[in-house]
Formats: sequence, C-alpha cells, structure tokens
Amino acid sequence: MATLVTFHAHPDDESIGCGGIMRKAADEGHRVVLVVATRGEHGEVPDGFLDPGEELWQRRVIETRACADILGAERLEFLGYKDSGMMGESTNDLPGSFWTADVEEAAQKLAAILQEENADVLTIYDDNGGYGHPDHIQVHRVGKRAAEIAGTGRVYQGTMNRDYMRRGMEAFAAQAKEAGVELPDVEGAAGETFGKPEAELTGRVDVTAYTAVKRAAMRAHASQISEESFFLAMPEEAFLYSFGVEWFIREGQGPGITETDLMVGL
Repeated sequence: MATLVTFHAHPDDESIGCGGIMRKAADEGHRVVLVVATRGEHGEVPDGFLDPGEELWQRRVIETRACADILGAERLEFLGYKDSGMMGESTNDLPGSFWTADVEEAAQKLAAILQEENADVLTIYDDNGGYGHPDHIQVHRVGKRAAEIAGTGRVYQGTMNRDYMRRGMEAFAAQAKEAGVELPDVEGAAGETFGKPEAELTGRVDVTAYTAVKRAAMRAHASQISEESFFLAMPEEAFLYSFGVEWFIREGQGPGITETDLMVGL
C-alpha cells in the first residue's frame, strides 16, 4: 500500500476537490495525509454562528478534524500560515499571510511532511489555483517545490474541467432555478478563470461511489457551507454530475485523459 498526501489552502477545500480520491484511497488501504496551509481566518460566517469569544479559525480547525475523519485521513497538519483572502483584498499582504510566504521556506515545511511519510503521491492545484485565489496559486507553487525537495515523483494538480462545467450548467439550469440554487458564472471572461480546458487534463477519477461521503464532508464545514449553499442545495442528479468526478493534471502525461486512478500500481 502507498501514502497519499493532499495539500490544500483552507479548511473545506479538501472536501470539494479531493474528497472522493481521499476516501477512495483510504478504503483501498492506502494511508491518507491532509495538509492545510491556513486555518481559513478570513472566511465568512453568519452572525451568531460562533460561540461567545470563539474565533472563526478555531471553529474551522474543529470542522477540518471532523472532515478528515469522514474522508479517512490518518494525519492532519496545518502549516501555520494565515488566510490571505480573495485576490486584490488588503488581507493579501498582511504579515504571515500565505500569499506573502517565502515559497522555499513553505516548501521546506511541506517537504518535511512528505519525507516523514515517504509520500508516493501528492495533490496540489493547477497554476491558477483553480479560480485565481492567491492561496490556491501559492499551493501550486509551494507544492511543486516541496515535491522536488522531497523527491515525490507522482504529483497531481487538482483542477476543474471548464468545458464539463459549462455543459453541466446548461443541462441543470432549469433544475437549479426551480430549486433556487444560484449557479456560478462560468460564461464569458469570468469563466476563463475556472479550471482548465478539457484538452489540458490528464486525469479523470470517477468518485460517484463517494458522493454521499463528499456531501457529509462538506456538511462538516458548516461555518462555510450551509444547507442553502450551491454545494448542498443542488438536486442529487446535479450533485452527482458536479462532484462525482475529480479532475487532475500530471505533468508528462497526456495528451488527453491517460489516468483514472491516482494510486494505480502502488
């Protein structure tokens, strides 16, 4: 059996993009390690949600531990950086933000975990962080460098299939409207920041067997993902389409989809 390390920017990112491959790997007997760069200090939370005196990051750590259990992660580590907020916000440049972190220094922290675990597989994000979030972009940079330092040979960039998303939005627009679910805008210039074109992807992992687990993992992050959110309010058929496949890019693979299991052969 092998070890999968999956590296994310904030609490809840893991449940959305890699929850299926995490639980799948765990069920197949592999060791799963979750590493999160920040504690999500700048997430939005409804008024009155937190207990008196409780900080958001404290609740998000608790939520991440619960999510890690659901997804089968045997180890959870936070690198200790602060959430940078969305691109262009003043929080990007605050001391300690992940966006301002020295890439080499952060990569050494992650590489130490990869080496301790003798990691076989590492997941990060694509070079635009999936949708342009500064912390996600930094995950790409730090993760690539950490893999070089640690000698982790199998690195997958988690992303979204832009063309698949657009087809899904068209197919389920009527259902979404009926359910009162607001779909992301993936058309025009805004849509060009979401994921990557289908032709650039090299990995497609079918995780439809784990969509119930992914829903449970998302619900564990209740401070960020409410029952009325896009993620949980959509009809089951649309959820299966949206979250039943996880997409990746592995340098040196392709053209086209050449892998359907990140842990194959390990």
